Amino acid sequence: MAETQSAPAETNGADGTNGVNREHDLGFGRKHILINAFDMSTVGHLSPGHWKNPKDKSATKRKLEYWIELARLLERGGVNALFLADTYGGYDTYEGKLDDCIRRAAQWPITDPTIPISAMAAITKNLTFAITASTSFEPPYLLAKRFSTLDHLTDGRVGWNIVTSWKKAAFKAIDLDSPIEHDERYRQADEYLRVLYKLWEGSWSDFALNPDPANDSYINPSLIRTINHKGKYFSLAAPHIVDPSPQRTPFLFQAGTSTAGSVFAATHAEGIFVSGHSASVLRPKVDNIRRLAGEQGRDPRSIKVFATATPILGRTDEEAREKHQELLQYASVIGGLVLFSGWTGIDISKISLDQEITEADYTEAHKVRSVLAAFTTISKEIPKWTPRVVAQHASIGGLGPVPVGSPQTVADELERWVREGDVDGFNIGYVTTPGSFEDVVDLLIPELRRRGVYPELPGEEDEATTVREKVYGKGQRGLRDDHAGSRYKYDVYQEEGPNVLEGEVKAK
Repeated sequence: MAETQSAPAETNGADGTNGVNREHDLGFGRKHILINAFDMSTVGHLSPGHWKNPKDKSATKRKLEYWIELARLLERGGVNALFLADTYGGYDTYEGKLDDCIRRAAQWPITDPTIPISAMAAITKNLTFAITASTSFEPPYLLAKRFSTLDHLTDGRVGWNIVTSWKKAAFKAIDLDSPIEHDERYRQADEYLRVLYKLWEGSWSDFALNPDPANDSYINPSLIRTINHKGKYFSLAAPHIVDPSPQRTPFLFQAGTSTAGSVFAATHAEGIFVSGHSASVLRPKVDNIRRLAGEQGRDPRSIKVFATATPILGRTDEEAREKHQELLQYASVIGGLVLFSGWTGIDISKISLDQEITEADYTEAHKVRSVLAAFTTISKEIPKWTPRVVAQHASIGGLGPVPVGSPQTVADELERWVREGDVDGFNIGYVTTPGSFEDVVDLLIPELRRRGVYPELPGEEDEATTVREKVYGKGQRGLRDDHAGSRYKYDVYQEEGPNVLEGEVKAK
């Protein structure tokens, strides 16, 4: 059975005090595994080419029916969240052009992931949603309005996967010559988050919205603070235009384990999305983020770590192996190499098939450093990365392990990752959709429940919970008291004009 590496995490209760989180701790060091379905509003996500499979419906994602049916399936299985990736611009590192990205439908075309959320929320009660959005392409004020709206419409079932964006093609699309330097992006993102905390947490009193028909007053303006922010990257002089939503701040996910990314995650993230083909390679990165969080006064166990995995399931190991072999015939190897080249900055088309790949091979200044490290760090599972090895991995599952087997075999592997990688859950990718997700719901989750490491389905009479409550326990709708954003809550935060230096927060 899965075991944690330390004592149960503490969480802030509804009264604001710290208490032991019993929601996911099962006693004797065992804990529930959190499962997210990992999708993207595109034809080819992490397994390009499988649109050719007659069983796959990824080409129908431009129809609302796809998302509604997927939401119903995930709700039926008790999946924790639908985690939606997103990207801006195409992948043009492979052969130095965009042609094969477009031809192979390697995350192209792609539509906006936020649009179907309201429809999915309307036909579900317990499924939550994590949506990717960038800190690089729009003012914080606009993003704050959109996520507050979604948090209202979903009754607090929305999380935000924070990305900083790095593609040249994306920056050119908004009339910028090149992406911002890697570490500078994270410094910019840190200020971006602090502006958002001011809007979400510090602008409205809980008592500002107070309808008083007799006096023709709906909102008390004296209980709404105008945010005056003037920093290095952003300036703002406005109150938040949306009243406080159920969570105020959406649950905060972040991906990236570079040095700057880890510091950012330890400060802001509540959930972290990590990728790698070996639990032992990921473990030091997870340990480092938890250590950094502890140094900032956060409970290290309050950060929930999700690893990418793309299981191929059958009722038996033999059936799963046969399914895997069948799936391989549809995989687009070139499409996978397009993604690999785009993520790492390495034009793999220029490297001979059996030549070892190292960080010295990257040709682009802008890349996902954590992915580059994942594809150039050797392990007992992969002692040498070459274009031939990359081709085997990149076309199915892309960034993480691809366990093949029966529900028992795959569950064993997930529990091993929990033990050895100190992860709390998984973003489960698909090869074919909805088929891969149907296998998770009908085969894998029942096996995890049988082992006692996955929560039972809520009853009809059970009250729906927010994203944060599903992770931390009933009553924890808002940010924990040890989170950086809590310093900006209305009752404790005070700004003294537009030139307050970033980070200066004074108690009343």
